[in-house]
Amino acid sequence: MINTLIFDFGDVFINLDKPAIERSLNKLGISTITGEMIETAKVYEKGLISTNEFINSFTKKFPTISNKQFTKAWNSIILDFPEHRLTFIENLASLKKYKLILLSNTNALHIDKVIENMSLKRYCRFKKCFNKFYLSHEIKLRKPDHSIYEFVLNENNLMAKNCFFIDDTKENTDTAKKLGLLTWNNNPEKDDIINLFNNSVLKEF
Repeated sequence: MINTLIFDFGDVFINLDKPAIERSLNKLGISTITGEMIETAKVYEKGLISTNEFINSFTKKFPTISNKQFTKAWNSIILDFPEHRLTFIENLASLKKYKLILLSNTNALHIDKVIENMSLKRYCRFKKCFNKFYLSHEIKLRKPDHSIYEFVLNENNLMAKNCFFIDDTKENTDTAKKLGLLTWNNNPEKDDIINLFNNSVLKEF
């Protein structure tokens, strides 16, 4: 029986423009996103380097770009948080039928932009809906590493077979599935989290 719902954040609740970072950096003269840059971003996502260290790692390579310009480009991925999704998760939380957990790969700069875009009041309303609210840069773990799922299961005394995990990135749901979680790899172009209970697995519960 499913008793726990584990949600991703970006492109599940808040809308993202994933190509925007590369597009914005290209405009600033960074023509290629290298493997080294991607690895630095992953380290930052795990909270293993500070925001200043992260920004400086780029601006030192590209001295014509200011910290402000880079930050704006980096945060261009973050769009809006539709009110109907906030209402959905608030209503779901009020039922107290499931343990609700947020599990997001993110970083301090993006969370600051999320709060700016949706307002601190709405962000607090959102956060209040969850029994646990895990951000990768705070727990020093990131998806799709096995360790982040094991951390969530162990810390909350959960059995994988009782958990339903929703994420827009197939690599993340694939790893969760291997560990025994039930999953939904949602497509943000055609799926909306408010239709969660139309999912064939959850219809059984």
